Amino acid sequence: MTQQLELIATAAFGLEAVVSRELKSLGYADQTVEDGRISFQGDAAAICRCNLWLRSAERVLVKLAEFETTDFGELFDRTKEISWADWIPADGAFPVRGKSIKSQLHSVPDCQRLVKKAIVEKLKLSHGSAWFEETGPEFAVEVALLRDRATISLDTSGVGLHKRGYRKLTGHAPLRETLSAALIQLSYWNADRHLLDPFCGTGTIPIEAALIGKNIAPGLQREFASDSWPIIGDALWKQAREEANDLARRDQELQIIGTDIDKEALSQARYHARQVGMENDIHFQQKAFADTSSPRKYACLITNPPYGERMGEQEEAEALYRQMATVFATLDTWSIYVLTSHPNFEELVEKKAGRRRKLYNGRIACTYFQYPGPRPPRAKTTDKPAQETGDSAGGATE
Repeated sequence: MTQQLELIATAAFGLEAVVSRELKSLGYADQTVEDGRISFQGDAAAICRCNLWLRSAERVLVKLAEFETTDFGELFDRTKEISWADWIPADGAFPVRGKSIKSQLHSVPDCQRLVKKAIVEKLKLSHGSAWFEETGPEFAVEVALLRDRATISLDTSGVGLHKRGYRKLTGHAPLRETLSAALIQLSYWNADRHLLDPFCGTGTIPIEAALIGKNIAPGLQREFASDSWPIIGDALWKQAREEANDLARRDQELQIIGTDIDKEALSQARYHARQVGMENDIHFQQKAFADTSSPRKYACLITNPPYGERMGEQEEAEALYRQMATVFATLDTWSIYVLTSHPNFEELVEKKAGRRRKLYNGRIACTYFQYPGPRPPRAKTTDKPAQETGDSAGGATE
């Protein structure tokens, strides 16, 4: 398939600009950015490349139709007009999921049943069959209604893109891989700088940073729903994975440290690092946050500390945040980034953030507090004195 498709990268609230930048870096600059989604143009190869490379997106969809509708009959007719047989083979499975927001067609189960029936009726005509076993590859259909506008799409990802394949063990309140990657992309960190996560838990932030630092595509260790789609074929997927392997900088040296007071969480973190071959690139250490110190200069601290959301934990979290005022004062050249839901975080750490960004950790509304440090000095050369330069990571100006 060489024709241009209308594709959608879905994103958690607050991460749309991050995903937009990722798409532009992949060469897909023709975009429309909306809440929770970035629409862009791409061919079948783009489906493969975006699933492999997008670090902060949730899924990659193919938009098949978009139209205004307030009537079930119209929803059925417009869905049936789609050339479903171009995508779904005779043995294909096509479950339908749906959502409806501020639309007259508010019954999601009814919309799902109607769309399913319309697809069946169209495939009967196209494939000459009266019954579909749905035993083959999956083509998950999504019908999304927003303010009486329906979007019909196919999910090319399958399991969400946060499922990289390395996190096989789950600790308490894990941070999603996609959000972890976004926190890093919104920081000034790059592969030449030290990185510390003092509440690393099972290691997601350090591991995502290592993948970014070595330019390893986050989806290389997993498969996607569209891996088995005949319309894409094995050749495009093979080409995309070969490209990703060729672009990886596996010899890049990294300086990443993850510390935590929880011994069991650190054991899981080391296990996860081994799953991506990063056991020698990330140093995990058991340490209380109050003992955090470093002689390094111009490094980055990126972390997701306890929020104190549960009953009885708020005082403990607030005591921890007060310790941050002391610890952060010793890291006066560092750039510091903290994700938390606590409304009084800045008062507790006694410092106003340079930047703030509203994000969601699952269903918890959070703020990403950003304290960019001073610019590191440029390395000395033989013909001119050292000068200051900006960080190259970018992405922290939102």
